[in-house]
Amino acid sequence: MSRRGRPPIPIVLSRRQLHRLNAFTESGDARLAKRARVVLGAAEGWSNLELAYRVGLSETSVCLWRHRFVDEGVEGLRDRRSKSRGRPGRAVSPLPVTAEQREVLLRWLRRRKSAAGLAVRSKIVLLAADGLGPSEIAAKVECSRATAHKWRKRFQAKGLRGLSDEYREGRPRTVSDERVEEVVTKTLEQLPADGSTHWSTRSMSRATGLSPTTIGRIWRAFGLKPHRYETFKISTDPNFVEKVHDVVGLYLNPPERAVVLCLDEKTGIQALDRTQPAFPILPGTPARATHDYIRNGTIDLFAALDAATGEVLCRADSQHRAVEFRKFLELVDVEVPDDLQVHVILDNASTHKTPAIQRWLKRHPRFQFHFTPTSSSWLNLVERWFAELTNKKLRRSAHRNTRELTDDILSWKEHWNEDPRPFVWRKTADEILNNLRRYCQRTSAPGH
Repeated sequence: MSRRGRPPIPIVLSRRQLHRLNAFTESGDARLAKRARVVLGAAEGWSNLELAYRVGLSETSVCLWRHRFVDEGVEGLRDRRSKSRGRPGRAVSPLPVTAEQREVLLRWLRRRKSAAGLAVRSKIVLLAADGLGPSEIAAKVECSRATAHKWRKRFQAKGLRGLSDEYREGRPRTVSDERVEEVVTKTLEQLPADGSTHWSTRSMSRATGLSPTTIGRIWRAFGLKPHRYETFKISTDPNFVEKVHDVVGLYLNPPERAVVLCLDEKTGIQALDRTQPAFPILPGTPARATHDYIRNGTIDLFAALDAATGEVLCRADSQHRAVEFRKFLELVDVEVPDDLQVHVILDNASTHKTPAIQRWLKRHPRFQFHFTPTSSSWLNLVERWFAELTNKKLRRSAHRNTRELTDDILSWKEHWNEDPRPFVWRKTADEILNNLRRYCQRTSAPGH
């Protein structure tokens, strides 16, 4: 919004004045540089209001230095020294700073990760230690004289600790504890009136009268995430406790002169080919592939993970019957040295318990099966390797037939075994059972 007033005094600069003003702008005196920029801008026809905005001074200060230049020339821009008393102002003694304090201040000043405010305060103290007064410090640091005086006094009183920001209470709360309790109670115990399955920040805002931002803050404070939804399955195996102790015991305390293998099948791996060529990753654009595909058959992958070394044995077949499972066991028998016992961790699939498999185990007494509880495949570490295979290989691959798919998987397995990375089990059996007990207690109330 424009304001009317007296038109500013026009200024015309000589070549010599222009040269001196440009020299002032490049000098180390921040105040003198700003005054010179005021005069240079006035010579170009800027108004006082425009100059105040561009230079960062008040309109009154712009008017003052404009008039001072018209009356006294370039020398009028310099600070005036009082000569009425015939004596200089009060001398300022250097601020006492120890060698250790100076080292810390220099580190704060030079460190790239220091807060801007802390770096400025460190520079103020260092200049004060060199004997500069508040006015000189303010000119060098480009701050006010009061700021320079404040941090000098703060350092004198509290040392290095005084340069840190003091605790500030901030704006008083506008949401009472009762309103917070209302939001938390509604989130945990009620559903939206429109029949939705969960709350959003906007639906809760309409129900409580608080802003969506406030609702989000309350939910974050109490760890509430209504938009999240996870699945679970609690095993009903009557021998759950014994099997957990058995499997976890093999992970944490494996027997001597034995190898622990985690064995399972990844069934129905599809040989998928995209209907159009995929686009590679570009700056600002992720890799892209068509959402539709052509299925060129499926394979079943048998895998055994060495829990100690992370190495993997694989075999791909068109089916996963007991016959194929026995062939894979024979492969394991060949690969594992004869002087080692073999403890195999596997699930309760029917193919693992057929009479043919039982007869094979009797002929190979060094093999011992350890079954995970029903619906507890998370106890089998080979499932974690299957996740790596899916994320790093299968999800983005394209194969025209099952032979290409098989060769691709086996090639990836060979690269894995060149630098195997074992998955380390951390939880003890007691910790697992205690966590499950607490979870069951939470979900055993009416309504679950």
